[in-house]
Amino acid sequence: MASRCWRWWGWSARPRTRLPPAGSTPSFRHHFSTQEKTPQICVVGSGPAGFYTAQHLLKRMEALCSQPRVLNSPALSGEGEDLGASQPLSLGPTSCHPVPQQHPQAHVDIYEKQPVPFGLVRFGVAPDHPEVKNVINTFTQTAHSGRCAFWGNVEVGRDVTVPELREAYHAVVLSYGAEDHRALEIPGEELPGVCSARAFVGWYNGLPENQELEPDLSCDTAVILGQGNVALDVARILLTPPEHLERTDITKAALGVLRQSRVKTVWLVGRRGPLQVAFTIKELREMIQLPGARPILDPVDFLGLQDKIKEVPRPRKRLTELLLRTATEKPGPEEAARQASASRAWGLRFFRSPQQVLPSPDGRRAAGVRLAVTRLEGVDEATRAVPTGDMEDLPCGLVLSSIGYKSRPVDPSVPFDSKLGVIPNVEGRVMDVPGLYCSGWVKRGPTGVIATTMTDSFLTGQMLLQDLKAGLLPSGPRPGYAAIQALLSSRGVRPVSFSDWEKLDAEEVVRGQGTGKPREKLVDPQEMLRLLGH
Repeated sequence: MASRCWRWWGWSARPRTRLPPAGSTPSFRHHFSTQEKTPQICVVGSGPAGFYTAQHLLKRMEALCSQPRVLNSPALSGEGEDLGASQPLSLGPTSCHPVPQQHPQAHVDIYEKQPVPFGLVRFGVAPDHPEVKNVINTFTQTAHSGRCAFWGNVEVGRDVTVPELREAYHAVVLSYGAEDHRALEIPGEELPGVCSARAFVGWYNGLPENQELEPDLSCDTAVILGQGNVALDVARILLTPPEHLERTDITKAALGVLRQSRVKTVWLVGRRGPLQVAFTIKELREMIQLPGARPILDPVDFLGLQDKIKEVPRPRKRLTELLLRTATEKPGPEEAARQASASRAWGLRFFRSPQQVLPSPDGRRAAGVRLAVTRLEGVDEATRAVPTGDMEDLPCGLVLSSIGYKSRPVDPSVPFDSKLGVIPNVEGRVMDVPGLYCSGWVKRGPTGVIATTMTDSFLTGQMLLQDLKAGLLPSGPRPGYAAIQALLSSRGVRPVSFSDWEKLDAEEVVRGQGTGKPREKLVDPQEMLRLLGH
């Protein structure tokens, strides 16, 4: 499995020596006067957290205290609602909050280690969910602002340090997401045939670092350890008839491998029960209705559940009721006929905790998973799975770990909680580092949907703007990108602008037209740079 340490890109020939932190420390004593100079703000990461932070900062550059305010905030998405819709967000009467006024001179630079923007939207959203990717239109509008610039192919912590960014900008926001996965930490995890769901998703979505994954789909059964939305995405892609993916932006290489797949059954394993699953009802419906596939649910797992769900929140209740109906009710004639003709199947195994990945007789690859049978103790949020002492083996040829993503430390100068996988912060302000902020998964952990990240990023933006108004940010002009450009040039780094990205975007669209796809993603950073003449 992939190393959990900080990895350097193997595709670049330019020098990668980490330079020592800048010598001087910014002064935060003087009141920041927006009349004297342009606020220069840097955002690290161009996924949803990065772009939503930039969007908020560009739109709300003044603060007003004491009066209650109502801000327009895009509607929160529960089951795929339009992320561009607006609804009021009340902010309360007593504290200082920004109001929707623009500062015409404020400038935001967004740095991204990939040559292409949009992070999780491009590399994490399933190819058969194109409607979720419509948020790219909003991000593109932000990037087209004359007060915003995108600089790809720049890896912070390698090509430029965080102290160097802090010297060049009045404020720096770290929004680089979760680039690693949580390890299983069980014997056999390193065997061929075991990989993270994160790497598998990156493989079929064109993430450069995962293009050499080459998953072996010659087996009959795959086991996914985890019961969240990512686990369901992976199961759905494994079982969807390839012809249904031909009109998506899945990579050509991944589609070719899936056409040859022999996987017929996918099990999704969870330590707890039906009331604790982490996926949402939208993804569950898609699995139940998946062409050519039938669900396998054991009615025994749902005994007594009808009474327990009466008091749970409505979203959880609706989700559990759908599971309950699928597990216990006899399907109608049409659905029964569809399931009878299905050549593939998927199932949920509850109350099971992985203990070991079992090797094949020759010890060369994974052949199964040993599971501890569990029971639940505690109530509500305190419910936890404890082993009963019983074990069972689940044969398979592919094991995908989907127990969570994890952020990495970006720079030695930035505090990092390695246990929680987040930057220690208070409402987005990095602890003990004035002028440094964080948003998104690196701020709160890898939870929630894109709309959750939007709200989180807006709140970080509010904290930054409050500090700006209160005079807690550095005084005096800052050079911004001009200083960073000089550093990058001296180190042989060629940044990719947003107009450069639009050239790559056009090339992808042209390549996809021949096969009826919306695009054929470029997956090799070297090829991208060659196309741009870098």
